[in-house]
Amino acid sequence: MTEPAGETAPEAPEAVAPIEEPVVEPVEAPAEDVREGAEATGAADTTGTADTETPEAEDGTDAAEDGTDAGTEAAQASDTPELSDAQAELAAQRELRARIEARKAEKEGPVASGAKLSGTAADLLAAVRAVEGGAAAGSAFYEAPAPAPRRPAPEAAPAMTVRPPAQDAAPVPAAGTTAAVREVLAEGGAPETLAGQVAAALGEGAAGALREDPWQLLAVPGVRPEQADGFARALLGAACGPDDPRRTVALTVRLLEQAALQGHTALELRTVCAGLARHSVPDPDKAVEVAVSEGAVLVFQEETEEHGTDEDEADEAAEAAEAAEEPATPVLLGLDRYALAEESLADGLSRLVRTATADTWDGPELDRAAGAHGLVLHTGGEAARAEPVALVAAARERGLRALLAVHSEGGRRALGAAGADAVTVAALLSGAAGPGRDEEGALALDVLAVLDAPQLDVETAAMLVESLPDGCRLVLSGDPEVLGAPGAGRVFTDALAARVCPRIASRVPDPGPLGELVSGIGVGELNQVEAPGKEVVIVPVRDAGEAVHRTVQLVADSVPRAIGVPAEQTQVITVGHGGSAGTRALNAALKQRLNPGPGRFGGYDPGDRVAYAPVPGRTVTGTVVSADAEGLRLRSGDDELLVPKERVESALRHGWALTAHQAAGTRWPAVVAVLPGDAAAGLSRAWVYTAFGRAERHLSVVHGVDQALARAVAEGIAPERTTRLRPLLEGLLATPEE
Repeated sequence: MTEPAGETAPEAPEAVAPIEEPVVEPVEAPAEDVREGAEATGAADTTGTADTETPEAEDGTDAAEDGTDAGTEAAQASDTPELSDAQAELAAQRELRARIEARKAEKEGPVASGAKLSGTAADLLAAVRAVEGGAAAGSAFYEAPAPAPRRPAPEAAPAMTVRPPAQDAAPVPAAGTTAAVREVLAEGGAPETLAGQVAAALGEGAAGALREDPWQLLAVPGVRPEQADGFARALLGAACGPDDPRRTVALTVRLLEQAALQGHTALELRTVCAGLARHSVPDPDKAVEVAVSEGAVLVFQEETEEHGTDEDEADEAAEAAEAAEEPATPVLLGLDRYALAEESLADGLSRLVRTATADTWDGPELDRAAGAHGLVLHTGGEAARAEPVALVAAARERGLRALLAVHSEGGRRALGAAGADAVTVAALLSGAAGPGRDEEGALALDVLAVLDAPQLDVETAAMLVESLPDGCRLVLSGDPEVLGAPGAGRVFTDALAARVCPRIASRVPDPGPLGELVSGIGVGELNQVEAPGKEVVIVPVRDAGEAVHRTVQLVADSVPRAIGVPAEQTQVITVGHGGSAGTRALNAALKQRLNPGPGRFGGYDPGDRVAYAPVPGRTVTGTVVSADAEGLRLRSGDDELLVPKERVESALRHGWALTAHQAAGTRWPAVVAVLPGDAAAGLSRAWVYTAFGRAERHLSVVHGVDQALARAVAEGIAPERTTRLRPLLEGLLATPEE
């Protein structure tokens, strides 16, 4: 599905077909069928893609659920130093969301946008007006105001790193609650093994809530709409129908949740209605109105102001739009979670722009721009990463508190080996690394440069910007050609498109045959390059079975012997998890050759390479060291990690082979990119660019897609994500001349 949150964890199963009949029979599927990955259902709801790599597959839905549980349980020990990075990060996310929601709740007054809407858009806006006026329950339509003055930058960094306070752990459902839910599930023909998840999602009154509204079963990841329909039919009988408001609201929310897994923070009204129609909803427009009036979803229509247009021309344009009965800009629907994040991010970036004191810095173009502005965007390839690194070093020489942040642990280690200290964004937000915070939670920083900025999803970016003090300079640096963030949003792309701050394009080319190959892919050209040192090798294959065989041969024998790169420093990257040459098949074959064993620790043996998703959106690669009563112990670089035993199944996968989303932000001495014939539909220019760009010294391409590779590079533009950040930034920061 889409590009949003470093999976290692759940892989996307086959897409599920939508409901064809108005009412389906009770669920008879076993537990494993009902609990298959939520990302697969997202594919059915929206694009219907196959089991190739997709952002939601990188999302780690199951890992998200399990990670939240683990984080909240551990939050009870907030005063102890044993709080893990993943738990602290989840606590920081909850704290920030609470702060954002509190600030949004203070906004008053009706919204002015959409005053000239007609048709369905006007009906939706009327529903929102009713909510604002108290005639109906729901959430308000948000308009981003001008940023208010905020805290000053702290004068000195605290002597010690401090973590954000951990939140109180969510109460564990009582045994009686789980038992009552189990009864309801059994009565409706659903697997009783879901009882714990349902009780955790719906709380102490879960059994009654589920009996009254059976479609709340969709709150459990992996439950498909047709299964929830069968469950509802078994409980409600003749009282259940395809137009039941409980059903239509649940399906509307689910469509938006699945879209978020694809990277969208909102969807056009017509897209949502089409999705509802595929689920046999008789009147999709009415269903959306009900969802909006109940506050389950929000409705937006961003107004576009054309500067320099006189009043007569504006009136004519409005009349033309009314005559066509179509709004000038599409009506969007979204969940408050992402609406709050996008608006908070826009507010925060605007605050940094307006509170920075312009200064004159000598040095390269990037340094001069950062000295004069609070927000700077920097683009370039792998070699261009040296420029923000140099900027941070120069800022420290000026006596400023400057920090470099990256997306992955692999990227951090690579910078450390080159003599540049950095932290991961996750560690910075959790307080596991970086400077201290003041009493309001602001980081003690004057300059922050973030590499791998395209990997920032909107919620992470909002948390990061919210943590920066007034006057802090923020430099977002990255390669706009790589795959986007594994979570919802496209922060870097939207900020570039908004043109509200300096954009510095690096002129430093990536060196060597690999740099030449990847640079050509970035402009849509798959060129043959001279590779005298076997930097690039093409290995043609006829079918997926041969692709797996040749991949194992390359990793275990050919690359170590001919290139001098050992197997443990060679990374396999493929298009998806499923299929006969996906990550699952490749990892099974590679384990059998490189580290055979019975998998006595939950399917893993000491020495296995693994990929771990501590929280959605992050992939940490490492090696299994041992296991004990607490879980599996891994080594990742110089660090040791513990995967709790309850999370091994959902958050851990073998890691000899990864998807390109999982590999983003990290490079290896050698990469084997596997392109079996059934992967052609999953290829895009961004995928090829990202996968091939992970290689530092050598790239082997196991090639079985014929001309599909060249077509993907020339024509394979990834689908755009629907987001609201760009118009929000333009509304806050654009000048009349722009």
